[in-house]
Amino acid sequence: MRMRERESRGRVPYRVLCVAGTDSAGCSGIAADLRTVAALGGHGQLAVTAVTAQDTCGVRAIGVIAPRLVRAQIAAVLDDAGVDAVKIGMLANASVVRAVAAALAGRGRARVVLDPVLQSTTGRQLLEEDGRRALLKLLLPLAELITPNIPEAEVLLGRRIRGVAGMKAAARELRDLGARAVLVKGGHGRGAAATDLLASADETLLLSAPRIAGRDTRGTGCVLSTACACFLAQGCDLQESVRRAKDVVTAAIHHAYRVGRGRGPVDPLAGARGAGALT
Repeated sequence: MRMRERESRGRVPYRVLCVAGTDSAGCSGIAADLRTVAALGGHGQLAVTAVTAQDTCGVRAIGVIAPRLVRAQIAAVLDDAGVDAVKIGMLANASVVRAVAAALAGRGRARVVLDPVLQSTTGRQLLEEDGRRALLKLLLPLAELITPNIPEAEVLLGRRIRGVAGMKAAARELRDLGARAVLVKGGHGRGAAATDLLASADETLLLSAPRIAGRDTRGTGCVLSTACACFLAQGCDLQESVRRAKDVVTAAIHHAYRVGRGRGPVDPLAGARGAGALT
């Protein structure tokens, strides 16, 4: 790049590609992803996998983007600006999973965070069964980190998960299937603390935060996984990325607000400020 061109561009922030579906209510999906990247000082790019018609009470309709167009979106970003990290969310079906895997395979050293979005907060299925099998086979080996909550890990593995011992076993099994590191999120559990389990080749850590009562929210998984991708893009190691991302999402939940009649969004901008994570 010529000196004059570099100077004209000024500061170039780190780049995060968000591969996910839309949420017309603006609470989750691509909307939450891009707000999180912006809050943490990065440049958000996107590849839309599905368009959903949803309000704060639930999903009304889903339209899946043609796999060739999903792949073309990813290729356009990679061929031009490039990326430092990739966050993958809703994928809808096996054809889209295959398109994303093909687009990312062999395309550099971007750090990939996979959030296996299997159903909406209100219970609507967002990934078909053959898509789940394709995700395990094709995307787990590409992911530096996978971030299932306990119900998602149960669906992926086809069995119940109980307690910390069950979370450890689930993480080990997902790593055996190809994931390099697994964050099993314990937010759906009970008790005064929400405990997540991070398992990598080097260590297994329990990460706890006080459970926040009285918050009926959406978008926490999107914000957490995208924040992990942001910190990885900045060069943080895995453990630091996850710890900082948990701080962001905890603060974001504290600053959640209501829109519409149902579950409102968490606020990643306030979360980044509250966690001291702005760069």
